[in-house]
Amino acid sequence: MRRIGEELGVRPGLISHYFPAVDDLVAEAFGSAATAEIEALIPAERPDGTPTDHLARFLARTIGHPAWDDISRLWINARHLSRYRPGLRERVGRQEDAWRARLSGLLTDGVERGEFRTADPQVVALQILVVLDGLGADGAIDPGELPPAVARMAVTTAERELGLEPGALSALPEHG
Repeated sequence: MRRIGEELGVRPGLISHYFPAVDDLVAEAFGSAATAEIEALIPAERPDGTPTDHLARFLARTIGHPAWDDISRLWINARHLSRYRPGLRERVGRQEDAWRARLSGLLTDGVERGEFRTADPQVVALQILVVLDGLGADGAIDPGELPPAVARMAVTTAERELGLEPGALSALPEHG
C-alpha cells in the first residue's frame, strides 16, 4: 500500500481506507480495466451499424492489436492469481460473465435481424471467446508472426458458426 500511495502521491492510509486488503485493490483494478475493455470493444449501446459491423469491428480490434495484447496478458495473470485470491476470483468470474453476456447479446441481435444463423448464440459467443483467449494465451508469440490461418481463427470460427460467407467479417473496414 505504501508503494501504491507513493505512486499516486497520497498517503497509504487513504488507500487502505477504501481497500483494507491489497487483494481488494487488485480485484478492483482488474475489474476497472476489464470493464473499460468490454465497453471499448463491444459497447452496450450500439446506435450505428449492424450486428455484422459490430462483430467485424470487435474482431479487427482484438486480433493482433497491441493494446488488446496487453489486456490479454492482464487476463492471463488475473486468472492465474485468482486461484489464490478469492476476491479476484469473484471479480474475474463476474467479468467473464459480462463478456459472455455482451457478446451473446450482440449475436442474438444478429440472429433476430436475420444476419446470423445459429440455434445457440451463447455457445457461439463462448467459442469465439475461447479462440481469442487461446490466441492471447502465449504472450511470447508476436501476433504478426502467426500463420494467417491461425491469426484468423476467431474470424473463421465466427463466420462458420454464424452461417456467414467466408470473408464476411473481414471485408468490413475497422472503424475507430
